[in-house]
Amino acid sequence: MMSNNPLLQKSTLPNMAPDFPQYKEDDFLPAVKEAIKEARANIEAIKANTDAPDFDNTIIAMETSSETLDIITSIFYNQLYANGTDGLQNLAMEIGPLCAELSSDVAMDPVLFERVKSVYDRKDELSLDAEQDMLLTNSYKGFVRGGALLDDNGKAELRKINEAMSKLGPEYTNNVNKSSESFELLIDNKDDLSGLPQSAIDGAAHAAADKGHEGKWLFTLDYPSYGPFITFSDKRDLREKIWKAFSNRAWGEEYSNATLIEQIVTLRDQRAKLLGYKNHADYVLERRMAKSPETVMDFLKKLQDSYKPAAEKELAELKDYAKSQGLDDDLKPWDASYYSEKLKQERFKFSGEDLRPYFQMSKVLEGAFTHFSKLFNISFTKNESYNVWHEDVVTYDVYDKNDNSFIGTLYGDFYPRVGKKPGAWKTSYRDQGLYKGEVHRPVISIVCNFTKPAGDKPSLLTHDEVSTLFHELGHAIHALLAEGQYRSLSGTNVLWDFVELPSQLQENWTYEKETLDLFAEHYETGEKIPEELIQKLVEAKNFMIGMFGLRQVSLGLVDMAWHNGIPEKVKDVIAVEDDAIKDCKLFNRYGGPTSSSFSHIFAGGYSAGYYSYKWAEVLDADAFEYFKEEGLYNQALADKYRKEVLAKGGSEDPDLLYRRFRGRDADPEALLRRENLMAA
Repeated sequence: MMSNNPLLQKSTLPNMAPDFPQYKEDDFLPAVKEAIKEARANIEAIKANTDAPDFDNTIIAMETSSETLDIITSIFYNQLYANGTDGLQNLAMEIGPLCAELSSDVAMDPVLFERVKSVYDRKDELSLDAEQDMLLTNSYKGFVRGGALLDDNGKAELRKINEAMSKLGPEYTNNVNKSSESFELLIDNKDDLSGLPQSAIDGAAHAAADKGHEGKWLFTLDYPSYGPFITFSDKRDLREKIWKAFSNRAWGEEYSNATLIEQIVTLRDQRAKLLGYKNHADYVLERRMAKSPETVMDFLKKLQDSYKPAAEKELAELKDYAKSQGLDDDLKPWDASYYSEKLKQERFKFSGEDLRPYFQMSKVLEGAFTHFSKLFNISFTKNESYNVWHEDVVTYDVYDKNDNSFIGTLYGDFYPRVGKKPGAWKTSYRDQGLYKGEVHRPVISIVCNFTKPAGDKPSLLTHDEVSTLFHELGHAIHALLAEGQYRSLSGTNVLWDFVELPSQLQENWTYEKETLDLFAEHYETGEKIPEELIQKLVEAKNFMIGMFGLRQVSLGLVDMAWHNGIPEKVKDVIAVEDDAIKDCKLFNRYGGPTSSSFSHIFAGGYSAGYYSYKWAEVLDADAFEYFKEEGLYNQALADKYRKEVLAKGGSEDPDLLYRRFRGRDADPEALLRRENLMAA
């Protein structure tokens, strides 16, 4: 072991958390190579074991064989997406193939597979508990899905496919990031700020000053900058400019993802067919609650039928309203958010910006922690003895107040910066479970891109951003409250269409007065959010829900168009999209394709899985009805949810877990009830 490489040294920080300042870019490749060497030695030891294969000497040994590599690569990829540099991007082109090669070697090793198969064939005789049974089943199926049953030629072909695919995701993400960063809308005429909320103006002034443009205003494609501009700017020509830049990310000449899209979907399809599946969606959905592409398409089409009449009615109303406001042109995509916001303000006498002063980031975070404490009897204690990757990052120790036991480590990385992927996500540096011979508590992070504090003004969030924070903390709590033995089954390591239930469920509380009263107070006066404002927020919740729902369905259909068989016009990205959404398209096309910056499905693990957001919405709507019936902070119900859903992770079938919690299967109509679309 290379003891002088900090990535290979045992951390002395609390909970063995990574010591980020110690790690240099030059450390990663040697550390990965050394960790791969260690993993290979562990695998050889399993193969060389002369004892009969059993659960401990084969299945658990496999689970822990690459634990050093797992930790190093989690640090590497998390830093690539949260703190990326050109150097890390270049390293990804080397590290990805090395890891893919190891995965292929393991999955295709006939001796190893025989040992696993020997245990799997006897599993009914082994008196395994549910978690052990799932680990064994996943191990066996992982080998089969990884090519163990292929002949030598098939294995060689699969290796090439896996190696090629390992490079394409990071390259796709890099193109999205670089093309986003290449656009700047620099305003030097104050009149061009007309309509924008003061928070957006202040943020733009701060961004301009950071770039050396004192006295000007800089808007970018980061959502905290782009979102307010496209929603509030009175300058239609500037809205069009920034909208087209946003919709043309990673499209055109520089940083184009056009070729990568074709390569990615072709390789995925080739892999699926090689392994005996009809296509990539068929391959993916075998390990999902939905089970098949037919189920997903039926699910999306039924939602489309519910959303489309509402969306068409909303759009007609929006067009009429825009005309009444003086628009003498067709309503274009860059007009939709603008006039929608104006109509909402007129109808509800309310703007999302009215809420922002009540959502000071630090107070919202504190209130969110109180909310989770009330639900699950846990506490969050800030701990500055951890070393972090950026000065903006804060760290918390999480404890169970029932017995004061340590639950895990939580990082919060909340603000945009160069090199950081847009959006918000939860990630793990180490999941709960076996590591170095002992069960360790998890090290979890949530990463967001909220509006940064500017000068003396604190970070003030929109309600959407408050929901995002609760969403990502929902994922984090899922990971932190894990109670199993094995990292691969811990926390959010569940079937992909179940993973969004714990996160989306939490968003519901952000519309409840009892929860909002925990944190929503005016950042200047300390005044509690008025009940009238909360009522308006709730009333406006389903405003334009048809258009928004149809948009989500269309994204799911685009995803399936790419992955439910190779599209006939695979080289024509726009044609593929237009065909996929022809029955739910509301606007003519004026920009590039969604697919060029659809990182979720091309670089983020959601391929043939974007439907899972709506799938989980059905689950979360049904689950929240239960909380509404029993009490928002009903301790017995929260305890049951923690025990039957959160603590179990992926150790049992999610249908079974949900049934134990709810007492029945989810009601598919719960979502439409929540959205007032039962009659639509």
